[in-house]
Amino acid sequence: MEHMTMHKLTRKDLMSLENYSEQRSEFRTRVLEHKKHRRVDVGPNLTLYFEDRLTIQYQVQEMLRIEKIFESAGIEEELSAYNPLIPDGSNLKCTAMLEFADVDVRRDRLAQLVGIEHLVWLQVEGHDKVFAISNEDLERSTDEKTSAVHFMRFELTDPMKQSLRSGAGLFFGSEHAGYPYTTEVPTATQNALLNDLE
Repeated sequence: MEHMTMHKLTRKDLMSLENYSEQRSEFRTRVLEHKKHRRVDVGPNLTLYFEDRLTIQYQVQEMLRIEKIFESAGIEEELSAYNPLIPDGSNLKCTAMLEFADVDVRRDRLAQLVGIEHLVWLQVEGHDKVFAISNEDLERSTDEKTSAVHFMRFELTDPMKQSLRSGAGLFFGSEHAGYPYTTEVPTATQNALLNDLE
C-alpha cells in the first residue's frame, strides 16, 4: 500500500489561490504540452485522455480557483474526489469522451452505444486484451443511453509492463458492435504512458 500513497496529491502539493493565479498561465502551458502525448483517438468519436499526477493537479487547482476554495476541508474534499484518478503504477487511467458535433447525431449515437464503456480495451502486443473497468465513482449510463464521459481504468500485469518496456506495440480499441475500431498508439504517446507504469 505504501507505493500507492506516494503518488497521491496532498495539500502540500498544491499552490495557494494567490500563487496559482500568478503562475497559472505558465503552469497551464506546461500541462497542455504534457497532455499532447497523453491522448489516444479510437475511431472518429472516442478519445481517451490519460490522467496522471500533473493532469489531476491541474484539474484540482482549476476547481479550487473557479470555486474559490481555500479552506482545508474544501481542499481535502477535492483531493479525495480527484486522487483516485491518478494511476498507481499497475494501471492506466483515463477520461473517455464520446464526441459528436451534431446534437441530434449525438443523442442517437449515445443511445446506440449503450455499454460501450465496458467494451473498450487495451492490448499489449503478445498479450490478452484488458477491458476497461469503468465509472467506479458513479454510474454514468442508463439502459437507454451511454454517457458522453466515462472514467476508465486498465489494469496491466507485470509481464505486460515488461513487454511494453521492451518495445512491444500498444493498441486500444472498442468491441462494441456499433463502434468497432482499433488504433495503434504512436511511440511518443506510448513512452508517455509508460511513465504511469513505474
